Amino acid sequence: MALSISVIIPVYNAAQFLEKAVHSALQFEEVKEILLIEDASQDHSLSICEKLVAEDSRIKLYQHPDKGNHGAGATRNLGLEKAQSEFITFLDSDDYYLPNRFDAEKSMFNNPNIEGVFGAIGVEYLSEKGKEEFQNKFKDTTLTTVNYHAEGEEVFKGLLGLTAKTFGTFFHLNTLTLKKSALQKHDLRFNEKLRVHQDSDFIIKLAYLSHLKSGIIDEAIAIRGVHDDNRITKIKPYSKKFYQNNLLLHQSLYEWSIAEKLNLSYSKRIQLNYLSFKIANETGFNKYFSYFINCIKYPELLKTRYRFHALMKPTI
Repeated sequence: MALSISVIIPVYNAAQFLEKAVHSALQFEEVKEILLIEDASQDHSLSICEKLVAEDSRIKLYQHPDKGNHGAGATRNLGLEKAQSEFITFLDSDDYYLPNRFDAEKSMFNNPNIEGVFGAIGVEYLSEKGKEEFQNKFKDTTLTTVNYHAEGEEVFKGLLGLTAKTFGTFFHLNTLTLKKSALQKHDLRFNEKLRVHQDSDFIIKLAYLSHLKSGIIDEAIAIRGVHDDNRITKIKPYSKKFYQNNLLLHQSLYEWSIAEKLNLSYSKRIQLNYLSFKIANETGFNKYFSYFINCIKYPELLKTRYRFHALMKPTI
């Protein structure tokens, strides 16, 4: 199948990496436009964007109307507004695509029921400090992928941890190719209130609303660049910031699950995740009182999965 693809690249303080990211997308004839959405960088990223635009007509540059910094969620949403192609992909400005990036999509999108295809992402360590932080958080994971091929509702269940087999870690936004019509049908956008985890929030909601299918999951189709300034690795596991960010993510999913009127098995899992992080963010007597009261209402909170987070004392 001939694909027409818009690549959305949020740009913030990416001067060191941006050209490599853009050139990795330009290699594909399927890529009809690359949207650089510049988010008020403090380095010279804007001038690099302008240089790239002058080099290739497929590259387009946008900024927020007020030229301010609005975060990754709002920046990707602006890209979604501007994208003109039938298919949409995302690429972080410090990452890059591999030559096999769209191999699976070329055949899978022949099936009109499939609205999105996702694959595996690899890692390139660009600094020793970044490597140490990444491995401390994600152990020795060099490939972020899922454990088995899945599509449709099985993907959503897997992301919630409700499948018979362990679905896997996750799949990265850089490896996702979407029909633009799928987003338009459900008016799905990134939650701009989330400064981190807006990609996880988006992917879980998308997996429920659209028919996704796994593509290449046993080898990387894109590479994540790990360096000193990666925002996600700077947040230490089980720190106060870790629990605050997870509370915001799971609150977003919980409110969405109510609005969507999900069936009980789905809504209960989302609710329990939300409650466990809500309790974790409380302090002193309130934490234990809240845990006790909620355990009476929801005995499932006594299970290790939820109890671990609820009773954890976040580190600094």
